[in-house]
Amino acid sequence: MIQYFPKAILIMALSCATSPAFASSALELSSDVFVEKLETQADGSNKAILNKPTTVLPGDKLVFVVKYTNISTSPASNLLVTNPMPAPVIYNGSADGNEEVSVDGGNIWGPLNTLFITKADGTKRPALMSDVTHVRWTIRDTLAAGSSGKLIFRGIVR
Repeated sequence: MIQYFPKAILIMALSCATSPAFASSALELSSDVFVEKLETQADGSNKAILNKPTTVLPGDKLVFVVKYTNISTSPASNLLVTNPMPAPVIYNGSADGNEEVSVDGGNIWGPLNTLFITKADGTKRPALMSDVTHVRWTIRDTLAAGSSGKLIFRGIVR
């Protein structure tokens, strides 16, 4: 898992952190991270553009794409893909909304609105997106041998 890094080496940290930490053995994973920028079009409308990051600044919006392929010779289902959140990044949801998150390093999982943070005085508060340490998906549909898909989640640079 990524620790806090100065902004100057954040890109290196992000590129190292984009490989999911855990996956079911039938899956081969690869991942990319992009910076989302709005570009004004000739007609005055804005269009979201994804670029490979060269530098990122606090507040920049990131898009993480995790690609998976069933590398076994038979169909597989109930596959688990878990990705740690880089420490310099605040989790900002997923494309499908089917993920579970953890706010305690992967011990307890669930939808964000069901999780809590225990404060130093022992009281609890609802977990926030900024508390997310890991995100995971269970791929329940049967994935034929050689088939692939992708999972997309977002983050904001702290």
